[in-house]
Amino acid sequence: MSKPGQKVHDKVVFKEYNQQQLSLPMDLESLIPPNHMVRVINSAIDQMNLKPLIAQYPGGGRSSFHPVMMTKLIVYAYADKIYTSRRIEKAARENIMYMWLCGGNAPDFKTINSFRGERMKEVILDVFSEVVELLIKQGYIKLENYFLDGTKIEANANKYSWVWGKSTKRYKEKLREKCQELFVFAELINEQENDEYGERNLEEIGEEKPIDAKAIEEAVKRIDEKLAANPTDKKLNKAKKLIEKDYLPRMKKYEKQEELLAERNSYSKTDTDATFMRMKEDHMKNGQLKPGYNVQIGTENQFVVGYSLHQSAGDSNCMKDHLEGVKEGLGGKLPANIVADAGYGSEENYEYLETECLGNYVKYNTFHKEATHKWKSDVTRVQNWLYNEEKDEYICGNGKTLRFKYEKTQKSKNGFSSLIRVYESDDCKECPYRERCIKKTDKPDFNKRIYINRRGNELRAKARANLTSEYGLRMRSLRPIEVESVFGDIKGNFSIRRFVLKGLNKVKLEWGLHCIAHNMRKMVTATG
Repeated sequence: MSKPGQKVHDKVVFKEYNQQQLSLPMDLESLIPPNHMVRVINSAIDQMNLKPLIAQYPGGGRSSFHPVMMTKLIVYAYADKIYTSRRIEKAARENIMYMWLCGGNAPDFKTINSFRGERMKEVILDVFSEVVELLIKQGYIKLENYFLDGTKIEANANKYSWVWGKSTKRYKEKLREKCQELFVFAELINEQENDEYGERNLEEIGEEKPIDAKAIEEAVKRIDEKLAANPTDKKLNKAKKLIEKDYLPRMKKYEKQEELLAERNSYSKTDTDATFMRMKEDHMKNGQLKPGYNVQIGTENQFVVGYSLHQSAGDSNCMKDHLEGVKEGLGGKLPANIVADAGYGSEENYEYLETECLGNYVKYNTFHKEATHKWKSDVTRVQNWLYNEEKDEYICGNGKTLRFKYEKTQKSKNGFSSLIRVYESDDCKECPYRERCIKKTDKPDFNKRIYINRRGNELRAKARANLTSEYGLRMRSLRPIEVESVFGDIKGNFSIRRFVLKGLNKVKLEWGLHCIAHNMRKMVTATG
């Protein structure tokens, strides 16, 4: 094999190859194409106000890498499909794009991880808001139409490390029963106490309040007092050992689990902020339960305008909190129109849109069914029945009258109250539609009852009018192209199907960086 520069044959000529030869240019910037993504990100971040990030540095001590440089490095890395601190460090040492962006600085992976996990975590929403503000200034978005949707992304947690709320409650109740039996066995109630309390138990034994860890600790003190007088009492020694070795630790464990659960029905032991949710991408009919987070984003022109992360699996419960977060990030304003699918169609969300004077292009669960012939011709549907406003009565498909009975208040998971009016038929025994109209679980002599939410129906009618208008049809056709394509880009093209970081705050940071990186990539496409 010939060496570089060595002539092999008279007719074979090679280009000069000399590793010691100095060559021009020496400036790295001249090697970067004019419209390269690194230039767009560099220019964009230079125009942003990063004072909240700079304020994270208390001052004093040795000098730190400049936060603007560190922000550029991390955002570009995420846009370039590099997410781990060690790989970002490697790129900053070896890749000319990163070397130019860092201006010759080479932070190690610990510095990168510390900056991302500690400095940026506190101000990621501020940084994201600056990106959105820049997009508005440059005319990429106008805050006209906000396309909202959600997806489930798996947490960095063991899928078999579940804690279920119902199980915790059941185990705790069984433990309370055992404690009650043990307190009686240990004779913690004497005749004098019986005279004082009568049929009631001691406070720490609990009928007036449930037995908890504090009550069990009080019971141990009472046992210690009894043992001081009679240290050889086998019954008391056995009770104390059982309480201290088993009952008390278990009660503390269940109380800790309930504290972590809060209003949730489950969590993962390896990421206690993650809730078990069904993941659609699994190749199963109903998906598989895995620990994850509900990610909500809103887009315009396929730029991410707002994002939020939730521990609740249902999209409907997330909409108000999500839009309030977007409102705060946009300085107290919201996009003119909100466009979303049927998962968000609830009275609570419609009332919020009405209060904020926003265009309501949000579907509800029966929107498409109502347009079908089958729905319109179904005599058992309340929507197809006649309503006598003067008498406040409904006439069913079989001509039976349903009269008003009473009103009741129904509360949502978020505490929103709906007023429900209940109507009931006088007699449904001989009705030919009875089997289709009345649920099989009801009693045989049960007459048809309907539950009418007048305000909810009124708001649905407004939403239906908006959705079926010419503008509404356009918004409905754009929604899948808008927000779903953004999810497709982040989850599909950039393989973000499982978070790397753990904990709600760190996951918010991670997703915020992905959204910023997406917007930067989109800017490159738009300017290219």
